[in-house]
Amino acid sequence: MAKILFVMTGADHWTLADGTRHPTGFWAEEAVVPHQAFTEAGHEVVVATPGGVVPKADQASLAPDFNGGPDGARRVTGALAAMDELRHPVRLEDVDLADYDAVYYPGGHGPMEDLSADAASGRLLTRALASGTPLGVVCHGSAALLAARADDGGSPFAGYRLTGFTNAEETQAGFAAKAAWLLQDRLVAMGADFQEGEPWAPFVVTDRTLVTGQNPGSSAPVAAELIERLR
Repeated sequence: MAKILFVMTGADHWTLADGTRHPTGFWAEEAVVPHQAFTEAGHEVVVATPGGVVPKADQASLAPDFNGGPDGARRVTGALAAMDELRHPVRLEDVDLADYDAVYYPGGHGPMEDLSADAASGRLLTRALASGTPLGVVCHGSAALLAARADDGGSPFAGYRLTGFTNAEETQAGFAAKAAWLLQDRLVAMGADFQEGEPWAPFVVTDRTLVTGQNPGSSAPVAAELIERLR
């Protein structure tokens, strides 16, 4: 049995360009689907957040429109309620990477607010790359990569093929014109080889020990790839 660290946002809002606080958190599907895949495969999941804050789901991610209808919304809500790890997160600042076999970052707009500049998360990501620990990142979770620093001050992810929520998807979601910055733009600026699939379609990019997914629908194949790497 492997032990997998879920690094999750502790933010409950995303500050837009005009200073408005847009309510958010983590995206439910991106936590529920991998959690179910990992635990059904016999692995243990531990949740970590900045300061040990109990993470909050973006309420929009619980809506029927994003879950295939009312039945799907009820299943996701029920699955979240059953995830005891969400109610007992450890402090990200206290995490020892050596205790874990893999690391996974779900998205939602929350990581744009906190993990994008979180030093403890950045150190963890840098160590994960250096140690060869399998690392899975989905959607806006890729914002966390922006906080990682190599010894020379650059990004350890520079030159990596990766993906994340695209400008096209942010535009279609109605936030591109409101955002203070766009994830795809920042990942390109840090030196990543950003790969873009069709909007909203599952799209996964692997490069060495890094596995990234573009959007919520990519969380299942990212989890499957991590499970394969843990065998």
